[in-house]
Amino acid sequence: MSGNRAVAYLKPGAVEVRTVDHPTLELQDGPGVSPEAVGRKCRHGVILKVLATNICGSDQHMVRGRTTAPEGLVLGHEITGEVVERGPDVEFVDVGDIVSVPFNIACGRCRNCKEGKTGICLNVNASRPGAAYGYVDMGGWVGGQAEYAMVPYADFNLLRFPDRDEAREKLLDLTMLSDIFPTGFHGVVSAGAGVGSTVYVAGAGPVGLAAAASAQLLGAAVVIVGDLNAERLAQARSFGCETVDVSQGGVEDQIAQILGEPEVDAAVDAVGFEARAHGRDAPEAPATVLNSLMGLTRAGGALGIPGLYVTDDPGGVDEDARSGTLKVRLGLGWAKSHRFTTGQCPVMKYHRSLMMAILHGRVHIAKAVNATVIGLEDAPRGYAEFDQGASRKYVLDPHGALNGVRPV
Repeated sequence: MSGNRAVAYLKPGAVEVRTVDHPTLELQDGPGVSPEAVGRKCRHGVILKVLATNICGSDQHMVRGRTTAPEGLVLGHEITGEVVERGPDVEFVDVGDIVSVPFNIACGRCRNCKEGKTGICLNVNASRPGAAYGYVDMGGWVGGQAEYAMVPYADFNLLRFPDRDEAREKLLDLTMLSDIFPTGFHGVVSAGAGVGSTVYVAGAGPVGLAAAASAQLLGAAVVIVGDLNAERLAQARSFGCETVDVSQGGVEDQIAQILGEPEVDAAVDAVGFEARAHGRDAPEAPATVLNSLMGLTRAGGALGIPGLYVTDDPGGVDEDARSGTLKVRLGLGWAKSHRFTTGQCPVMKYHRSLMMAILHGRVHIAKAVNATVIGLEDAPRGYAEFDQGASRKYVLDPHGALNGVRPV
């Protein structure tokens, strides 16, 4: 096979579907691929027929021109697929298996991987710890918003679904296991959410909604979601969350109206570096969410920070923001003995347990994030609508595998 239809970053505000090379078990030169990686052989890898691949808010940062992503970079790090070819060193994954792909690529051999820190693998990116598919500065691995994709270190990375027929029936929910469900879950776990806790999630995009659903799964007494977008707040209320409209300012006051006190036990930043100040028509202020969460989290509480922060932001509001240097009230967090957890979610720490929760009907994640299926060729429209604030999690369907599939 020679052709492979894929979604590529074109320029700020634009993506296009183009034909790229069919993946092989060797890294080829191309947009975003570091010279050190070219020619890297992946006898330990597999080729997947992509059954579902999702548009992520992290992709949107690149498409907005808020990173140094090169033209032609094939996007997509949320991948679910069927194995159609396996490398000679793969032992435990077979052709025909339907699998979820963690967005963070890990070798399984380095110190960090052996300690379960698969988001910062030391061997899959020549530039820095950690790698991901189709993402700027993350190792040059080709993205999965495509008909076919290559996955390295398959025996270690892939989560195989136990029943092919059931996997296809529940594919719309299972596709969330590659990133946003574990990421949202990691956010609330690292914030200390549990039975009877009160939880505030900043941001009602897909990751924030996944975090809210995760807090409910963990037994939180009250889950509050804050956002500027009325449609996204309505989506949070659709599965039992309380909401705060941050365009009205005064987050603590609104939380006090709900809880009777202005603080919560656990807080999650699902916004990241493109945060805006609170209030109507507020300007961008990238430290807003972090500072707000320190103010409204009780002393001794914790902040989970799955929202993306970057070291290079060409569109930053000032020189500090352009280098990822934010004016954070660390003194406040120190005075309240807060704990902070940042960085990529180590997907493999959670994805099997969350798969079981889906398969046994304990959580309805596709409904929570309003999963919306579109064709691969419709990806430019999906990116545009998502950028305009649509309260949907767009799922691309390159081969029609999602025809007739509904959330469980």
